[in-house]
This record gives sequence, C-alpha cells and structure tokens, in this order.
Amino acid sequence: MDTEERRRGILDTARRDGSVDVGRLADRFKVAKETIRRDLHALEEHGLVRRTHGGAYPVESAGFETTLATRTTRHVAQKSRIAAAAAELIGDAETVFVDEGYTPQLVAEALPRDRQLTVVTASLAVATVLADAEKTAVLLLGGRVRGGTMATVDHWATRMLAGFVIDLAYIGANGISREYGLTTPDPAVSEVKAQAMRSARRRIFTGVHTKFGAVSFCRFADVGDLEAVVTDTGLPSAEAQRYSLLGPQVIRV
Repeated sequence: MDTEERRRGILDTARRDGSVDVGRLADRFKVAKETIRRDLHALEEHGLVRRTHGGAYPVESAGFETTLATRTTRHVAQKSRIAAAAAELIGDAETVFVDEGYTPQLVAEALPRDRQLTVVTASLAVATVLADAEKTAVLLLGGRVRGGTMATVDHWATRMLAGFVIDLAYIGANGISREYGLTTPDPAVSEVKAQAMRSARRRIFTGVHTKFGAVSFCRFADVGDLEAVVTDTGLPSAEAQRYSLLGPQVIRV
C-alpha cells in the first residue's frame, strides 16, 4: 500500500468511525506511529481532518457530512450546556427560528414553555420536540427533506422563510472561523441558513468547540453578523477573545 492509499484509508476510517487513533492506525497499516502522525498532518493540511491528542476526527466538507444520528452521540454534555445557556438569551423574543442540527434541537427543548412563542424551523426533529408544547406555535418550512439531517431545503423553504420577520434566530454551522465566517457543506442548506440570518433581528450561534477553526464548502454569514456565540470551555479563552473582537459576545459554558 502506497502513501496515498494509506491516507485515503485513514480518511475513510475517520469518516466511518467519527475519529481515529494513532496507535490503532499504526497497527492496522503496519507502519510506525510517526508515519501515521505525518499522514494526519498531511490530511489536516488539506482540510480533511482536525488533529487531537493521539488522533484526529474528520472535517465536514462538500463530500462528507455527518448525519443527525451521529451528532446525537458526540459531545452530548457540552451541547446540553450550550443549549441551556443559549435558551436563556431569548429575552422578550416572541418569534424564534431554530436551525437544523442536534444542538439547535436541544435549544428547542430548553425554550420556555410558559409563554406564547412562535417557532419557525426547517428541522423535522425540532418540530417534533415542540409539537406538544401548548403555548408554542410551530411553523415547519416546506421543501425537500434531506435524509441525513431530517430538515427541509430548496426554494420552497427559503421563499417561505423570506416572508417572515423573526425576533431571534438560533443558528448552527458545520464550521466557524474568524477568516471565513460560518460555513456548511451543502449549498441548499447554506441558502436556508443565509435567509434565516437575513430574516432575523437577532442571531445567536450555538456550537461545540470543535466547530471553531473548521471551514466547510459554503459560506453563509460572517462572525460579525452575530449577537452572541455560545460554546463550551473547550474553546480556549484567548481564542474566544479573538472572536469577540469581531463583534459578538462569546459565552463559554
């Protein structure tokens, strides 16, 4: 097996399993750990993985995106804390957009149930979470349903969303960086998110620390468009400060 074949095998494994370990890869491919580290460094240079202590995990791109089911198994405790903190920022908003994705779904679960709210969403999961909330009216955007994320996209969704003026949008992304802003792999998803940003008076990003510095295919917003960024303490305080200099309040929980 040559270097390119080995690196493709490493990437395929990372995408299938969600992460890879240097030691296990060395055993599997029968090469030195230092060789695997060089492979991971090369894959990271091409934006395909992000390295961690002792391994790496795949970066979402135009050719690869994790499913909603996979997202429900990773960083669950951090995502729950982020969602609770984000829900507390609702203020006096009466109309709320909740994005697709597992962290926004947890935000939906944390929204107050003792007051009248109208929630707009493209996510079937979010709509299901809120369907039995007596004081919450749920407007589900129409369109083509993406099986991996169970959310609607395309012009039906964006056209409906463009007709609203929304008090507050809870936005997710596959990556957020100071240079490229908020990104996502699929152009159709990007259009829905971009329209949500345009339709909302206030915009809050929610995402775990692994999203930071990651860059995906489609850019839909700048960091400076956000009122707040809510993440976990895995994002170093110095890096949080750098993001705050672009405009939003950065909250680490």
